[in-house]
Amino acid sequence: MFDWLKKIQESASSAEEIMTLFEQMLDDGRHIFDAASNALVGGTDPATVKEGIWSTDKRINHNERKIRRRVLTHASVHGRAPIASDLVLMSLVKDAERIGDYAKNLYDLASLGPNLDSGVREELVELKDTASRMLVRCKNIYRSEDEAAARAFIAEAGSFNKHCDLRTNEMVMRREADGTAAAAALAYRYLKRVVSHAMNIITSVVVPFDKLDYFDEK
Repeated sequence: MFDWLKKIQESASSAEEIMTLFEQMLDDGRHIFDAASNALVGGTDPATVKEGIWSTDKRINHNERKIRRRVLTHASVHGRAPIASDLVLMSLVKDAERIGDYAKNLYDLASLGPNLDSGVREELVELKDTASRMLVRCKNIYRSEDEAAARAFIAEAGSFNKHCDLRTNEMVMRREADGTAAAAALAYRYLKRVVSHAMNIITSVVVPFDKLDYFDEK
């Protein structure tokens, strides 16, 4: 990974700084996700985690801007030669930022106090635990550039997302008047989007830039 980053910056220390900022974004995204999903289905009072979620999100946005500034400075100094690497990094940083955004959507849903069915709640607990573990693996796989682990992650993410799509569709078709099915549909959708953005990051380990975000298309 450092060899790749050195194409963007002039020194190993600059590459290390970018990697540190990016990994901080991933760690912060997972922190927001854990706090928000626990507020939704884990029994945590949403009010107790709100300040921490919003301050962590601000740090994600701050780190995203810092990375952008470094990429822009590099592009202005070195011209078009490294533009592909610059674009890859910008794409991946946006995915890291979106993980935090969709996690905040889970918090917003939790703040409404939805009365989820017990069976749905139990499944959502399992899914949020799986997604949290995947976010940890995402950072480790990205740093190590382990292609075998990346492909296994992508396959798992694909299955996770298909299941969430299926459950979302089921909830939409229920149309309960009390809103429980609508809340569940949103929860499944947000879980899918969190994992999807993690998958987008991992696709960079195994595919060229033009196929980022499209790995799962036939």
